[in-house]
Amino acid sequence: MSGFSKDHMRETITGKNGASKRTRTSAASAPLSGVSDMSALPSSVPVFDPALPEAHGLYSPANEKDSCGVGFVANMHNRKSHDIVAKGLEILLNLDHRGAVGADPKAGDGCGMLVQIPDRFLREEAKRNGFELPALGDYAVGALFLPRDAEGRKIVEGIVEKVVAEEGQTFLGWRDVPVDPSGLGESVKPTEPVHKQIFIARGKDVKDQETFERKLFLLRKVISNN
Repeated sequence: MSGFSKDHMRETITGKNGASKRTRTSAASAPLSGVSDMSALPSSVPVFDPALPEAHGLYSPANEKDSCGVGFVANMHNRKSHDIVAKGLEILLNLDHRGAVGADPKAGDGCGMLVQIPDRFLREEAKRNGFELPALGDYAVGALFLPRDAEGRKIVEGIVEKVVAEEGQTFLGWRDVPVDPSGLGESVKPTEPVHKQIFIARGKDVKDQETFERKLFLLRKVISNN
């Protein structure tokens, strides 16, 4: 996957603790067959929820972790398709019970889906917004939540563009992201931010995509601390 905050997004989603039906249990709560005294087991013996499936293919119960709700869909042959996106949306619907909500059932703590950069689509959008994109892998897309008032938004955009230049990367342009707020609760509509995407090209002194990814990580950190 590629994106402005790929690694950050991954850490944020899997780093939250929460209850799980398929969670790793302690030795005292899941006795092993043929073992009468669980305290006699060495601490290195892994004990898992018996409801977990056996290890098969790429799956191992040893990799299970508690989290607020995470799903992953991929094509084993690295083939892009809308079907992957559709299945991702299905996962989000099935994880609805894992979202924290208040008195307003439509005011949750948020959810999202991280996908590969849709290069062909974004090239068309870039042209529509008056700029060209370099080759795939030589540019990044950042998703930003910006202030609703025009003056505050202009200040933030200026900071972002300034940091991009200072860090030796090339600012390409902005894109207004179409939104459908009909699913938002009344309690959150007054504070809904403006959704924008920023496009950044790899700087001439950045030798490869891996270095570019590290630069983008630093960019995000510098921007968030301004």
